[in-house]
Amino acid sequence: MRQAVWLAMAIMLLLPAGKVYSGNKSERENNTLRIMSYNIRNGRGMDDAANFQRTADAINKACPDLVAVQEIDSVTGRSGGKDVLRELAGLTLMHYVYAPAIDYDGGKYGIGMLSKEKPLGYRYLPLPGREEARALLVVEFERYIYCCTHLSLTEEDRMLSLPIIKQVAASTNKPFFIAGDMNAHPDSEFIRQLQKDFVILTDPKKLTFPADKPDETLDYIATYAKDTTAFTRISTRVLDEPAASDHRPVVTDIIFVQPAAKIFRTEPYLQNPVGNGITVMWQTTVPTYSWVEYGTDKEHLQKARTIVDGQAICNDLQNKIRLDNLEPGKTYYYRICSREIMVYQAYKKVFGETAVSDFYSFTLPASTDTDFTAIIFNDLHKHSETLQALYKQVKGLDYDFVIFNGDCIDDPADHDEATRFLSELNETVGASKVPVFYIRGNHEIRNAYSIGLRSLFDYVGDKTYGAFNWGDTRIVMLDCGEDKPDTHWVYYGLNDFSELRKAQAGFLKEELASGAFKKASKRVLIHHIPVYGKGEAYDSYNPCRDEWGAILEKAPFAVSINAHTHRFAYHPKGTVGNNYPVVVGGGYRMDGATVMVLQKKGKEMTLSVLNAKGETLQKLNL
Repeated sequence: MRQAVWLAMAIMLLLPAGKVYSGNKSERENNTLRIMSYNIRNGRGMDDAANFQRTADAINKACPDLVAVQEIDSVTGRSGGKDVLRELAGLTLMHYVYAPAIDYDGGKYGIGMLSKEKPLGYRYLPLPGREEARALLVVEFERYIYCCTHLSLTEEDRMLSLPIIKQVAASTNKPFFIAGDMNAHPDSEFIRQLQKDFVILTDPKKLTFPADKPDETLDYIATYAKDTTAFTRISTRVLDEPAASDHRPVVTDIIFVQPAAKIFRTEPYLQNPVGNGITVMWQTTVPTYSWVEYGTDKEHLQKARTIVDGQAICNDLQNKIRLDNLEPGKTYYYRICSREIMVYQAYKKVFGETAVSDFYSFTLPASTDTDFTAIIFNDLHKHSETLQALYKQVKGLDYDFVIFNGDCIDDPADHDEATRFLSELNETVGASKVPVFYIRGNHEIRNAYSIGLRSLFDYVGDKTYGAFNWGDTRIVMLDCGEDKPDTHWVYYGLNDFSELRKAQAGFLKEELASGAFKKASKRVLIHHIPVYGKGEAYDSYNPCRDEWGAILEKAPFAVSINAHTHRFAYHPKGTVGNNYPVVVGGGYRMDGATVMVLQKKGKEMTLSVLNAKGETLQKLNL
């Protein structure tokens, strides 16, 4: 056998044709590793028949990420000239690496490894074996090293192998795992000495040989002891496979610790600033237990977490924590904290590292405040260039809150897609420091994640419509639903917005009669689809006007801010049946996009509409 050398990957690392690996695994999936060890007896089962498909079926059933394989022929007469590991790689759709231990029957006999992930490199080196030479296969992956071996039948040779294995483990700078047929019982001297430097991850009490009626434990998966802080074991088992080989496979599942620097997926963003409280939301890359530390100075902090029915809400990627009993007008500092939960079981919890953010700050307005600045976007349709061009025109303003008036996170197909643009929206406008309101447009109602999108927000009153005060100004938000009848074929009978619109009619009546509405110095209505002045293309279907028109016809709003048509429009009071000015924002195209600035200073309120070049298209004194 050759001396230990690093071999060129191109020689033996072969990927079976047609295999495609997904690039969309979650971080928890990326951090979870299923390790198998299997002495396959060259594919010959307890019936003494060689059947590679049966061996592959035993492996595929377990869905391992890695398999340390022992007793494998390569182009021997016994195997009919077949490269057995290559055959298995094709049947399991995995990469393979082979390490010959001896020349045998016109070919080689040795050990190998199958892996879903393509190795970075490998080497193999000889181990003592007086009845036959043995080998240690060392395979390096991006985050760890996995070794396969098949040790000698004699204790003396196994003991001589141990210093070699230890030396290899000690020289690595990644978590180190070793697996194989050790040919040693749990109470043997070899296993006792092995455990001085290694932790056995499999259960020695679970018998592995012979496969049909096991009465011995010969197969193990172990890790170098110094590496145990890098991961935690979830489970281990011996598979009930009595026929495919004379050994049963052993499997261990582990989770690598997520580094604290990689736990936060998004920055925090502020939601629902009502009732002397505010909600802090963020997402993590792995399940966590999360909390917020906050106070009016950074040295004296309170801790807030979400408790429901006596239990802390945790072990999820989405975090929503309410800060209540705040003092309006005071500046609060806060930071978010998330501790990874690696194992969440009835009687066992294992935690990983804790991520702690920098400090952020916010201020809730006092009821006596009269001044504020808000910026309003609409119909961005996930166009980053348009968002950035519009924000460039307003980023110099000292604004207090932001409203995204629909069709910004349009047609969300899945959580990842929605989160990517949500994060860009929030980070662009600084939602960690100013609250952001998301009003649903008709395109947020479409596609597979449209219902899930709600979980990314904390709506005022837990509804897609509502009202809030910013100082002495009342803001009323409505949800118009879709822009086509519920019976339209494109909805496949899954929509029914009639009850939602009726519920908002009731809400509007109560809102217009409320003390908060009547006492406000200014009142602003905002919703995505215009009730008035939609244009000829939309006038044939106007259920919101049908449902709310009689209520709104005398409502004393200073302005209605709308969107949807992708064309900027201004309709003065009374020109389209409206009792208040109506301003409709533009679309996502750079030549028609708009951003609005709503400002109140003392008793005066203005609304400015800017295009992507910074030109003022309209300025109203309200």
